[in-house]
Amino acid sequence: MPSPASHLEDSSRGLASIRTLALVGPAGAGKTSLLEALLLQAGSITQAGSVERGSTVSDHDPLERKLQHSLHTSLAHFEHGGLRIHAIDTPGAADFIGQSLPALEAADTAVVVINAQSGIEPMAVKMMETAAQRGLCRLIVINKIDTAELDLPGLLTQLREVFGRECLALNLPAAGGSRVLDCFFNITGQADFSSVGTAHQALVEQVVEVDAAFVERYLNEGDVDPRELHAPLEQALREGHLIPVCFTSARSGAGVAELLDVIARLLPNPAEGNPPQFLRAQGAEGAEPLLAKPDPNAHVLAHVFKITGDPYLGKMGILRVHQGTLTRNSQLFVGHGRKPFRVGHLFLLQGNKHVEVEQALPGELCAIAKVDELHYDAVLHDAPEDEHIFLRPLEFPVPVHGLAISPARHGDEQRLWEILNRLVDEDPCLKLEHSGQTNETVVYGLGELHLRMLLERLREGYKFEVLTQPPKVAYRETISAAAEGHYRHKKQSGGAGQFGEVYLRIEPLARGAGFEFVDAVKGGTIPGQYMPAVEKGVRSALESGVVAGYALVDLRVTVFDGKHHAVDSKEIAFVTAGRRALIAAVREARPLVLEPMVHIEISAPATAVGDITGDLAARRGQVNGTKVGDSSAPGAITVQALAPLAELSSYQTRLNALTSGQGRYTLQLSHYESVPPNIQTQLMAAYKASDEVD
Repeated sequence: MPSPASHLEDSSRGLASIRTLALVGPAGAGKTSLLEALLLQAGSITQAGSVERGSTVSDHDPLERKLQHSLHTSLAHFEHGGLRIHAIDTPGAADFIGQSLPALEAADTAVVVINAQSGIEPMAVKMMETAAQRGLCRLIVINKIDTAELDLPGLLTQLREVFGRECLALNLPAAGGSRVLDCFFNITGQADFSSVGTAHQALVEQVVEVDAAFVERYLNEGDVDPRELHAPLEQALREGHLIPVCFTSARSGAGVAELLDVIARLLPNPAEGNPPQFLRAQGAEGAEPLLAKPDPNAHVLAHVFKITGDPYLGKMGILRVHQGTLTRNSQLFVGHGRKPFRVGHLFLLQGNKHVEVEQALPGELCAIAKVDELHYDAVLHDAPEDEHIFLRPLEFPVPVHGLAISPARHGDEQRLWEILNRLVDEDPCLKLEHSGQTNETVVYGLGELHLRMLLERLREGYKFEVLTQPPKVAYRETISAAAEGHYRHKKQSGGAGQFGEVYLRIEPLARGAGFEFVDAVKGGTIPGQYMPAVEKGVRSALESGVVAGYALVDLRVTVFDGKHHAVDSKEIAFVTAGRRALIAAVREARPLVLEPMVHIEISAPATAVGDITGDLAARRGQVNGTKVGDSSAPGAITVQALAPLAELSSYQTRLNALTSGQGRYTLQLSHYESVPPNIQTQLMAAYKASDEVD
């Protein structure tokens, strides 16, 4: 390994020898197998593993091997033609998009892998659009071209229809998909469809359009040597003016060597891609763009795009260096942190193997372990003045699929909370809450599969058994009429007694107004020193509820009279009197049970809209409208509705059944409104029964 000094002396050559790409796209497209084929072709491994046998480099987690599909982002690197290529393998299931999206923050090129048989799927669309928003160069790889009965020309046409005319074939399958022919540097060859010459002409014309001088040469000479087009090609990739399409079969190896050459010869190095979208905060006035330069001699800026727990090294932050040179023994700050930490060890990752290195240049992906302050989205820097720099945040889907979790063994609550926090740290699309109203620990994810895998990790990885159930709905209680309540608390037990008497009035307030407490006592019938005790008793009843066991809201309580005893009156007496007086008043004030209503937005294929709206109506939902053109899939429609949260338990399972797994939804709390009378009767009866048992 060269010393940092010698490395910096040759920094320009160092940057030119780096490629960083993220393999993204739908589940089943063959991303993991394609990376395995690239590693084999580059000589990094001597034998290709398989997903089925659980022997691939990137699917190294025991659960991934058991289930035979990717659950986590995994890194690998390989050498080819004097280059170091960093590759990120990502899961393709929509439930694990919290793992996949951050990979786009670490790469210069998004390699969107598409199954030749399945065609364009929602995850491919999502990744293409996010990559474009982040300014990444994009390369489409059509994999599994050796599958029988394919319509590859039709798929290429569909790509252009969905993603634009910028999608052009960089190579074409030949000999029945057993090999591919380059169309950028070659002008002749017998392809399975189309023409190498035609594809070459389309590519050259598309590239030269970004450079007026080359346009003139092309018009005068009829062609331009592709070897002279490196600069305009990189410009076309940066601007999205060209989205190359390659063909491969990871299984047979067709097109893998050619793809490796494309990565090395045509894809951008860290100095050629678009700069990362850093921002510098400017206090309350917002943030301004910051240009991070891939200069190895500048001060360090690096971004943590993944957090993981290693059984031997503990908490590990996986990061991309964007600026400067990161070395062992570097002193770094984490975001706003004022205390630096020392980089004890610096690793390149090869699946689950750690390769220790001395330094990492801009564009390289590496890992730092045993630093508790690291977290997802942290910016690491070596200059205190850079503490306000951050990367423009990604937009993640909101986790709405909830599961209440408790330890199977009493006394393990704290350990459960600690483990869940670790798992949430590793996935931006997991959310953990403790509900004070229902006294439950609830973890939210993107779907049933997402949470099922979390439970598997608890059992398999941490040997921790839990009990689960759907989260309780946080109903509320209120009143619909004014009423008065009275209670006299009198207790005599031989010695000093207890006495307190309270008269109060309650009135309903507007939805969302909360609670008001008014002291209207005159003449000192309740001395001022006891009024806080009365309020404490009232608030106690508000918290526990009266008719159904849920918190009371949106009412005014006015205490207007009472009595005290010079000897026997004590605070506890007025706490009890205040609580009991409120309960008596609520029972006379036509109490109501309120339920949370949520805005639900569902994205699904247009063919399923009728079934979705009918199902929502059966769940007491009100459809507010639909809109065409959602970004999640071609031809998708978004349904907007208002529905009771209680009716949406395990809704993703139902939506999967209605949309063949292609539907997604988000929820946002709207307001509370009264439940129907029959449901209120059920809730009150259940509360009364439980109260009698207690």
